[in-house]
Amino acid sequence: MSNEIAVPALSLHYSTTPILHCMFVPEMTYQHLFDVFAFVLGACVGSFLNVCIYRLPLNLSVNQPRRSFCPSCKTQIPGHHNLPLVSWLVLRGRCANCGARIAFRYFAVELLTAFFFLIIWKAFAWQIAIAYWVFIALVVAATFIDFEHFIIPDEITIGGTIAGLIASTAVPQLMNTDRHLMALLISAGSAALGYALLWLVLEGGKLVFGKKRIRLEKSTAFTWTRHGDDADFVVGDEKSLWSDFFARENDQLLLHCSRAKIGEREFTDAILRFHYNRVQVGSETFELDQLDEISGIANEIEIPREAMGRGDLKFLACIGAFLGWRAVLFAIFAGSLYGSVIGLITLVLGRRVWSLKLPFGPYLALGSLTWLFFGESLLGWYRSILTP
Repeated sequence: MSNEIAVPALSLHYSTTPILHCMFVPEMTYQHLFDVFAFVLGACVGSFLNVCIYRLPLNLSVNQPRRSFCPSCKTQIPGHHNLPLVSWLVLRGRCANCGARIAFRYFAVELLTAFFFLIIWKAFAWQIAIAYWVFIALVVAATFIDFEHFIIPDEITIGGTIAGLIASTAVPQLMNTDRHLMALLISAGSAALGYALLWLVLEGGKLVFGKKRIRLEKSTAFTWTRHGDDADFVVGDEKSLWSDFFARENDQLLLHCSRAKIGEREFTDAILRFHYNRVQVGSETFELDQLDEISGIANEIEIPREAMGRGDLKFLACIGAFLGWRAVLFAIFAGSLYGSVIGLITLVLGRRVWSLKLPFGPYLALGSLTWLFFGESLLGWYRSILTP
């Protein structure tokens, strides 16, 4: 016993600390580096999405000109003034050339995309994360375009559906399977289901709620004024673009008038039956492209309306191609719920005018994101309620 050497109990701790340090510090460093990469990549993608959001509704190429330009002075922006997130903050939201304000939307899109890229990277395996990055880019672009222009371009919806089919085939885990062909079939079936369900809603809604009759509180002056291929339609304080009322060839807008003037003709106690390109009064028909103005006094108006735009059908098909059939059902339910809540809030906070259009695409997008991040948890919670 006297020849034994006592080894301090802490000696093992001190001797292994450098080894542990070498083992874990690089792993943590790589993790942080990938997190930063995901965030920066998202900001860069968001910068490109701003180009798409601005140009696609105007039928402009996203490639020409290759560099972004100021919406006001059209001057192309040099690279050092086009850094995602940074440039907008440094320039205080103004063009460096003309000083015009650059909308906050540009900064918001870059930040939102960067945030989603980071969250997805941390929440999913890398193969799935890359597929969801593509999906998030489509959702962000569709949402902001729909808010501003009430359309979702085919480049996003149809192109997104094709991208979803390819992604699901390459990463079958997106469809909860490990077989590539099965994933493709599920993805295609989910896309078809999404389109078909909203098509039924659209057609059914047109049959039941295809017209809205508004009895004006008092006789109100109206004008229809042509400019180019479109026209301004003004009833009292309400001003709308003529093309906003017509989604189909057989749509009609009826105006019950105590007095009306069409060109040089005057009518009393007449019903003006408008199609997009013509107006009928009794047995007479007037082509709108041959008229500059129609005016008079209206007592009642019947406007055609759609439950939603056809771009929403294709957008839900895109959602199904990426997220599967359960996401399709959830997005419809959640999107309708979100839209109802927002609609009630607008009614409480202020009067909703009769001509106001509300896009459904952003609510579908929000429903799909809710499913993406919380779908399984919400299903588990719902099952626990049904079978406690």
